[in-house]
Amino acid sequence: MAPVTETVLTAPDYDLGATLSSGQAFRWRERDGAWEGVLGAQWVRLRQVEGAITATTAPAVERWDWLTDFLQLHVNLRQILATFPDDEPMRSAVAACRGLRLLRQEPWECLASFILSSTKQIVQIQQIVALLCARYGQAITAPDDRGQVHAFPRPERLAALSAAQLRECKMGFRAPYLQGTARMLADGEVDLNAIAARSLPEARAELLRLPGVGPKIADCVLLFAFGFPEAFPVDVWIRKALQQFYFPRRRVTQPRLERFKESHFGPHAGYAQQYLFHYARTLKAW
Repeated sequence: MAPVTETVLTAPDYDLGATLSSGQAFRWRERDGAWEGVLGAQWVRLRQVEGAITATTAPAVERWDWLTDFLQLHVNLRQILATFPDDEPMRSAVAACRGLRLLRQEPWECLASFILSSTKQIVQIQQIVALLCARYGQAITAPDDRGQVHAFPRPERLAALSAAQLRECKMGFRAPYLQGTARMLADGEVDLNAIAARSLPEARAELLRLPGVGPKIADCVLLFAFGFPEAFPVDVWIRKALQQFYFPRRRVTQPRLERFKESHFGPHAGYAQQYLFHYARTLKAW
Protein backbone atom coordinates (compact mmCIF):
# COMPACT_ATOMS: atom_id res chain seq x y z
CA MET A 1 0.00 0.00 0.00
CA ALA A 2 1.40 3.39 -0.99
CA PRO A 3 2.20 5.60 2.02
CA VAL A 4 -0.26 8.44 2.48
CA THR A 5 -0.49 11.53 4.66
CA GLU A 6 -3.68 12.94 6.10
CA THR A 7 -4.49 16.35 7.56
CA VAL A 8 -7.43 18.61 8.34
CA LEU A 9 -7.44 22.07 6.76
CA THR A 10 -9.60 24.82 8.21
CA ALA A 11 -12.02 25.95 5.50
CA PRO A 12 -14.98 28.05 6.69
CA ASP A 13 -17.59 29.08 4.12
CA TYR A 14 -16.14 26.74 1.47
CA ASP A 15 -18.19 24.65 -0.97
CA LEU A 16 -15.67 22.08 -2.15
CA GLY A 17 -17.98 20.32 -4.58
CA ALA A 18 -19.10 23.49 -6.32
CA THR A 19 -15.54 24.76 -6.52
CA LEU A 20 -14.06 21.60 -8.06
CA SER A 21 -16.95 21.03 -10.50
CA SER A 22 -17.50 24.60 -11.68
CA GLY A 23 -15.41 24.47 -14.85
CA GLN A 24 -12.14 25.79 -13.46
CA ALA A 25 -10.18 22.51 -13.38
CA PHE A 26 -10.77 19.19 -15.08
CA ARG A 27 -8.97 16.43 -13.17
CA TRP A 28 -11.27 16.06 -10.18
CA ARG A 29 -13.83 13.28 -9.75
CA GLU A 30 -16.29 12.63 -6.93
CA ARG A 31 -15.90 9.17 -5.42
CA ASP A 32 -17.46 7.79 -2.25
CA GLY A 33 -18.35 11.22 -0.94
CA ALA A 34 -14.87 12.69 -1.55
CA TRP A 35 -13.09 14.40 -4.45
CA GLU A 36 -10.00 12.83 -5.98
CA GLY A 37 -7.51 14.46 -8.33
CA VAL A 38 -3.87 15.08 -9.13
CA LEU A 39 -1.85 18.20 -8.30
CA GLY A 40 1.62 18.10 -9.81
CA ALA A 41 3.03 14.74 -8.76
CA GLN A 42 0.58 14.26 -5.87
CA TRP A 43 -2.54 12.13 -5.83
CA VAL A 44 -5.05 13.94 -3.60
CA ARG A 45 -8.35 13.07 -1.95
CA LEU A 46 -10.42 15.88 -0.39
CA ARG A 47 -13.51 15.50 1.76
CA GLN A 48 -15.74 18.31 3.02
CA VAL A 49 -16.52 18.33 6.73
CA GLU A 50 -18.06 21.02 8.91
CA GLY A 51 -15.84 24.10 8.64
CA ALA A 52 -12.90 22.15 7.23
CA ILE A 53 -11.54 19.93 4.47
CA THR A 54 -9.82 16.63 5.24
CA ALA A 55 -6.98 15.94 2.82
CA THR A 56 -5.20 12.69 2.01
CA THR A 57 -2.25 12.60 -0.35
CA ALA A 58 0.23 10.13 -1.80
CA PRO A 59 3.15 10.01 -1.68
CA ALA A 60 3.46 11.20 1.91
CA VAL A 61 4.29 14.89 2.46
CA GLU A 62 5.43 17.06 5.36
CA ARG A 63 4.12 20.44 4.13
CA TRP A 64 0.68 21.44 2.89
CA ASP A 65 1.25 24.94 1.53
CA TRP A 66 0.97 23.68 -2.07
CA LEU A 67 -2.55 22.45 -1.34
CA THR A 68 -3.72 25.41 0.73
CA ASP A 69 -2.51 27.67 -2.09
CA PHE A 70 -4.37 25.63 -4.72
CA LEU A 71 -7.56 25.77 -2.66
CA GLN A 72 -6.94 29.44 -1.78
CA LEU A 73 -7.82 28.82 1.86
CA HIS A 74 -6.29 32.11 2.97
CA VAL A 75 -8.77 34.16 0.95
CA ASN A 76 -11.41 36.10 2.91
CA LEU A 77 -14.50 35.28 0.86
CA ARG A 78 -16.72 37.69 2.77
CA GLN A 79 -14.50 40.61 1.80
CA ILE A 80 -14.52 39.59 -1.85
CA LEU A 81 -18.29 39.18 -1.98
CA ALA A 82 -18.67 42.66 -0.48
CA THR A 83 -17.06 44.11 -3.62
CA PHE A 84 -19.69 42.62 -5.95
CA PRO A 85 -22.32 44.97 -7.40
CA ASP A 86 -25.45 45.10 -5.27
CA ASP A 87 -27.91 44.05 -7.95
CA GLU A 88 -30.46 41.27 -8.20
CA PRO A 89 -28.48 38.94 -10.51
CA MET A 90 -25.40 39.00 -8.29
CA ARG A 91 -27.42 38.62 -5.10
CA SER A 92 -29.16 35.58 -6.58
CA ALA A 93 -25.91 34.05 -7.81
CA VAL A 94 -24.20 34.51 -4.44
CA ALA A 95 -27.17 33.07 -2.57
CA ALA A 96 -27.30 30.03 -4.85
CA CYS A 97 -23.53 29.41 -4.93
CA ARG A 98 -22.47 30.28 -1.38
CA GLY A 99 -18.97 28.99 -0.67
CA LEU A 100 -17.86 28.82 -4.31
CA ARG A 101 -14.14 29.67 -4.55
CA LEU A 102 -11.55 30.33 -7.20
CA LEU A 103 -8.64 27.91 -7.37
CA ARG A 104 -4.99 28.79 -8.05
CA GLN A 105 -3.76 26.31 -10.64
CA GLU A 106 -0.40 25.44 -12.16
CA PRO A 107 -0.18 27.67 -15.26
CA TRP A 108 0.84 25.11 -17.88
CA GLU A 109 -1.84 22.57 -16.98
CA CYS A 110 -4.45 25.32 -16.80
CA LEU A 111 -3.41 26.73 -20.17
CA ALA A 112 -3.32 23.37 -21.92
CA SER A 113 -6.66 22.32 -20.44
CA PHE A 114 -8.41 25.44 -21.65
CA ILE A 115 -6.91 25.08 -25.13
CA LEU A 116 -8.56 21.66 -25.13
CA SER A 117 -11.83 23.12 -23.84
CA SER A 118 -12.80 24.99 -27.01
CA THR A 119 -16.43 24.19 -27.98
CA LYS A 120 -16.52 21.30 -25.51
CA GLN A 121 -18.65 20.62 -22.43
CA ILE A 122 -16.98 20.00 -19.08
CA VAL A 123 -17.42 16.21 -19.13
CA GLN A 124 -15.85 16.05 -22.61
CA ILE A 125 -12.90 18.18 -21.52
CA GLN A 126 -12.38 15.87 -18.56
CA GLN A 127 -12.29 12.85 -20.89
CA ILE A 128 -9.75 14.44 -23.25
CA VAL A 129 -7.49 15.53 -20.37
CA ALA A 130 -7.72 12.08 -18.78
CA LEU A 131 -6.67 10.39 -22.04
CA LEU A 132 -3.79 12.83 -22.52
CA CYS A 133 -2.48 12.20 -19.01
CA ALA A 134 -2.87 8.42 -19.24
CA ARG A 135 -0.95 8.26 -22.53
CA TYR A 136 1.78 10.83 -21.98
CA GLY A 137 1.89 11.80 -18.30
CA GLN A 138 4.43 10.42 -15.84
CA ALA A 139 3.08 7.67 -13.57
CA ILE A 140 2.84 8.80 -9.94
CA THR A 141 2.24 7.14 -6.60
CA ALA A 142 -1.36 6.49 -5.55
CA PRO A 143 -3.16 4.03 -3.27
CA ASP A 144 -3.12 0.56 -4.79
CA ASP A 145 -6.90 0.40 -5.25
CA ARG A 146 -6.87 3.55 -7.42
CA GLY A 147 -5.02 1.91 -10.29
CA GLN A 148 -2.41 3.75 -12.31
CA VAL A 149 -2.42 7.53 -11.91
CA HIS A 150 -0.50 10.04 -14.03
CA ALA A 151 0.71 13.61 -13.77
CA PHE A 152 -0.18 16.14 -16.44
CA PRO A 153 2.42 15.87 -19.25
CA ARG A 154 4.96 18.66 -19.43
CA PRO A 155 5.28 20.93 -22.49
CA GLU A 156 8.53 19.26 -23.53
CA ARG A 157 6.78 15.88 -23.69
CA LEU A 158 3.92 17.14 -25.83
CA ALA A 159 6.22 19.23 -28.04
CA ALA A 160 7.91 16.02 -29.15
CA LEU A 161 4.64 14.47 -30.32
CA SER A 162 2.92 14.79 -33.67
CA ALA A 163 -0.53 16.28 -34.09
CA ALA A 164 -1.73 12.83 -35.14
CA GLN A 165 -0.53 11.34 -31.85
CA LEU A 166 -2.35 14.06 -29.93
CA ARG A 167 -5.53 13.48 -31.93
CA GLU A 168 -5.56 9.93 -30.55
CA CYS A 169 -6.62 11.60 -27.27
CA LYS A 170 -9.83 12.70 -29.04
CA MET A 171 -8.91 16.39 -29.10
CA GLY A 172 -9.61 16.81 -32.82
CA PHE A 173 -8.81 20.21 -34.33
CA ARG A 174 -7.27 21.33 -31.02
CA ALA A 175 -4.26 19.02 -31.49
CA PRO A 176 -2.09 21.40 -33.57
CA TYR A 177 -2.93 24.25 -31.20
CA LEU A 178 -1.76 22.27 -28.17
CA GLN A 179 1.28 21.04 -30.07
CA GLY A 180 2.21 24.55 -31.23
CA THR A 181 1.80 26.04 -27.76
CA ALA A 182 3.85 23.25 -26.17
CA ARG A 183 6.64 23.85 -28.68
CA MET A 184 6.69 27.61 -28.08
CA LEU A 185 6.96 27.04 -24.34
CA ALA A 186 9.55 24.28 -24.67
CA ASP A 187 11.65 26.51 -26.95
CA GLY A 188 11.43 29.46 -24.55
CA GLU A 189 9.51 31.73 -26.94
CA VAL A 190 6.99 32.41 -24.17
CA ASP A 191 7.88 32.21 -20.47
CA LEU A 192 4.83 31.41 -18.36
CA ASN A 193 6.79 32.05 -15.18
CA ALA A 194 7.24 35.71 -16.15
CA ILE A 195 3.58 36.44 -16.85
CA ALA A 196 2.49 36.91 -13.23
CA ALA A 197 4.78 39.93 -12.86
CA ARG A 198 3.27 41.76 -15.83
CA SER A 199 0.30 44.09 -16.03
CA LEU A 200 -3.00 42.54 -17.05
CA PRO A 201 -2.89 43.89 -20.63
CA GLU A 202 0.73 42.77 -21.06
CA ALA A 203 0.03 39.32 -19.61
CA ARG A 204 -3.02 38.90 -21.84
CA ALA A 205 -1.07 39.98 -24.93
CA GLU A 206 1.66 37.44 -24.17
CA LEU A 207 -0.85 34.59 -23.85
CA LEU A 208 -2.58 35.64 -27.07
CA ARG A 209 0.66 34.89 -28.92
CA LEU A 210 0.11 31.18 -28.32
CA PRO A 211 -1.69 28.98 -30.87
CA GLY A 212 -5.31 28.32 -30.00
CA VAL A 213 -5.45 31.04 -27.34
CA GLY A 214 -8.12 33.69 -27.82
CA PRO A 215 -9.43 36.28 -25.35
CA LYS A 216 -11.65 33.84 -23.43
CA ILE A 217 -8.92 31.23 -22.92
CA ALA A 218 -6.37 33.90 -22.05
CA ASP A 219 -8.66 35.36 -19.39
CA CYS A 220 -9.38 31.89 -17.94
CA VAL A 221 -5.64 31.32 -17.49
CA LEU A 222 -5.09 34.82 -16.11
CA LEU A 223 -7.86 34.28 -13.56
CA PHE A 224 -7.46 30.62 -12.57
CA ALA A 225 -3.67 30.25 -12.78
CA PHE A 226 -2.17 33.71 -12.29
CA GLY A 227 -4.77 35.27 -10.00
CA PHE A 228 -5.51 38.44 -11.96
CA PRO A 229 -8.76 39.40 -10.19
CA GLU A 230 -10.07 41.64 -12.98
CA ALA A 231 -9.83 38.96 -15.70
CA PHE A 232 -13.39 38.20 -16.83
CA PRO A 233 -13.67 35.24 -19.25
CA VAL A 234 -16.70 35.43 -21.55
CA ASP A 235 -18.04 32.20 -23.06
CA VAL A 236 -21.49 31.27 -24.30
CA TRP A 237 -22.86 30.83 -20.76
CA ILE A 238 -21.59 34.19 -19.51
CA ARG A 239 -22.72 35.97 -22.66
CA LYS A 240 -26.18 34.46 -22.22
CA ALA A 241 -26.20 35.33 -18.51
CA LEU A 242 -25.20 38.95 -19.10
CA GLN A 243 -27.81 39.30 -21.82
CA GLN A 244 -30.58 37.70 -19.76
CA PHE A 245 -29.77 39.32 -16.42
CA TYR A 246 -28.68 42.80 -17.43
CA PHE A 247 -30.04 43.45 -20.94
CA PRO A 248 -33.37 41.63 -21.14
CA ARG A 249 -35.42 42.25 -24.29
CA ARG A 250 -32.60 44.38 -25.69
CA ARG A 251 -30.06 43.62 -28.37
CA VAL A 252 -26.62 44.36 -26.95
CA THR A 253 -23.51 44.70 -29.10
CA GLN A 254 -20.23 43.00 -28.25
CA PRO A 255 -18.44 46.33 -27.61
CA ARG A 256 -21.24 47.35 -25.24
CA LEU A 257 -20.95 44.02 -23.43
CA GLU A 258 -17.18 44.47 -23.12
CA ARG A 259 -17.54 47.94 -21.63
CA PHE A 260 -20.19 46.71 -19.22
CA LYS A 261 -18.19 43.77 -17.85
CA GLU A 262 -15.11 45.97 -17.41
CA SER A 263 -16.95 48.67 -15.47
CA HIS A 264 -19.75 46.96 -13.56
CA PHE A 265 -18.29 44.11 -11.52
CA GLY A 266 -15.62 45.79 -9.42
CA PRO A 267 -12.06 44.86 -8.42
CA HIS A 268 -12.89 41.13 -8.16
CA ALA A 269 -14.77 40.90 -11.44
CA GLY A 270 -13.31 37.45 -12.11
CA TYR A 271 -14.82 36.11 -8.91
CA ALA A 272 -18.17 37.63 -9.84
CA GLN A 273 -17.91 36.01 -13.25
CA GLN A 274 -17.44 32.56 -11.71
CA TYR A 275 -20.54 32.99 -9.57
CA LEU A 276 -22.58 34.05 -12.60
CA PHE A 277 -21.12 31.21 -14.68
CA HIS A 278 -21.88 28.49 -12.16
CA TYR A 279 -25.34 29.91 -11.44
CA ALA A 280 -26.23 30.18 -15.12
CA ARG A 281 -24.83 26.79 -16.08
CA THR A 282 -26.20 24.64 -13.31
CA LEU A 283 -28.92 26.43 -11.42
CA LYS A 284 -30.71 28.93 -13.64
CA ALA A 285 -33.46 27.71 -15.99
CA TRP A 286 -33.70 29.87 -19.08
